[in-house]
Amino acid sequence: MDLTYPEESVAFREKIGSFLDEHLPSNWAGFGALAPEDRHSWQAEWRQTLRDAQMLAANWPAEYGGGGLTHLEHVVLNEEFAKRGVPTSGVNDGCSIGMVGNTILHWGSDEQKEYYIPRILDGTDVWCQGYSEPNSGSDLANLGLRAVLDGDEWVLNGQKTWTSSATNANMIFSLCRTDPDSSKHKGISFLLVSMDQPGIEVRPILDMANHEHVNEVFYQDARTAKGNVLGEVNGGWAVANTLLGFERGVGATTAALRFSEELQNFIDLARRYGKLDDPNVRQDIARFHTTVEIMRYRGYQVLTGFLAGAAPGPESSIGKLWWSTYHHRITEAALNIAGADGMVGFGEETRSGLGAAELGTPNTVANWVSGFLIARPGTIYAGTSEVQKGIIGERVLGLPKEPRADGGTWRDNETAQS
Repeated sequence: MDLTYPEESVAFREKIGSFLDEHLPSNWAGFGALAPEDRHSWQAEWRQTLRDAQMLAANWPAEYGGGGLTHLEHVVLNEEFAKRGVPTSGVNDGCSIGMVGNTILHWGSDEQKEYYIPRILDGTDVWCQGYSEPNSGSDLANLGLRAVLDGDEWVLNGQKTWTSSATNANMIFSLCRTDPDSSKHKGISFLLVSMDQPGIEVRPILDMANHEHVNEVFYQDARTAKGNVLGEVNGGWAVANTLLGFERGVGATTAALRFSEELQNFIDLARRYGKLDDPNVRQDIARFHTTVEIMRYRGYQVLTGFLAGAAPGPESSIGKLWWSTYHHRITEAALNIAGADGMVGFGEETRSGLGAAELGTPNTVANWVSGFLIARPGTIYAGTSEVQKGIIGERVLGLPKEPRADGGTWRDNETAQS
């Protein structure tokens, strides 16, 4: 693992710094410092600025409208943006660019790339993720959304749930059961589906942080073209795992920067409450500092793999397991410091997004309460901690597989559950 950046990255880092100096407001203090009501419009304008400068999806091939940056240049760009607290994309781009866009570039036909990639970049297509279902949960391969070929179209019937930002999207990538007589993993296809049709209904779910970020999505005779299969028919499980690798590996080198800022907020909170001399708090600070440093070195390890040409693999589960568990602990420790104040602050929060708070987010107890609530599902979405441990054990460390109670075809498993 190489912990040094090559000399050519220094000039590129300065170039990114000059771009930010030129395009950010003179009083810029971080995305979290913006008034909540101004964030959406500002981010939409910023997305256009990035697109015009070819810094949106900056590592995508220039032939498709990306910036054509190398992996190293893309990491440097992300790091400089993270240091300033600046978004690298727009609303839903975590799904549109980070997940399905990268997966289309990896698995898509030439026709799919030429059609979908420009539409993602110009904002015509805004995506959300159709993975989780009410009866499959962490056992994603047991999904039951059916897709049946009817002439030149697939007809979809079923339900997805916990669909992030579905109310902002007009497209949904959907894992579907296309062969119920095959084993769970072999009868799945990855379909690209328009949400602008009568057969799709979105119902928001109010979460415990008082947000409508997640949703239920219902498919009733929804349709998509026969050619809108990414990868092979009944080969969607491999495509799905590629996408999960991109999702879980996001922010390999920048996550530590954001969590480091949040740790400083934790220390400042402890100082404000006169708890810096408390041995338990000091032990927490030491533990949290060590964890963030491990995140940083793990990020360098991932970067070294990218530079060697490696695609996201099962190792991405390590980072996801590490940061989501850590965020449980630090937000809980912050509320232990705040004590009774933590019971009255909810409802005043100004922080946004998942994971560590954005740079500039006010260091208030209310925002720590919000962070605490947002951290709770962190060990569930993108695969539960138990699933991540299984992947790491079996596919990274080579340990024996755990005994399974299910087997046979998907229909056999459905019968056993009923």
